[in-house]
Amino acid sequence: MMKAIQKIGLMMVFVLAMFTFACSGGGEAAADAHGEGKEYTSAYVCPMHCEGSGSEEMGQCPVCKMDYVAQADHVDDGHEH
Repeated sequence: MMKAIQKIGLMMVFVLAMFTFACSGGGEAAADAHGEGKEYTSAYVCPMHCEGSGSEEMGQCPVCKMDYVAQADHVDDGHEH
C-alpha cells in the first residue's frame, strides 16, 4: 500500500514539473514561441496549428474545419505554447 502511494506521489510531482516547464513561455518572439511552418506564420492560422493549414486569407482549416484566426490576434491575446 505504501509503495502505491509513493508511486502516485512521484507521478504527481513529475506531471507538475512537466506542466511547469512546458507552459513557461519566457516572452519569446511569436515565431520562436510557435513554430516555423505556414501553420504558425501565415496571416491567418488554425488555432490547433494543424499541419498544412494556414493562409493569407480568411477561411477554414482543411484538416479540422475550424475557422482561421488572424495571426496577430492569436498571438496578442496572450496565447503561448
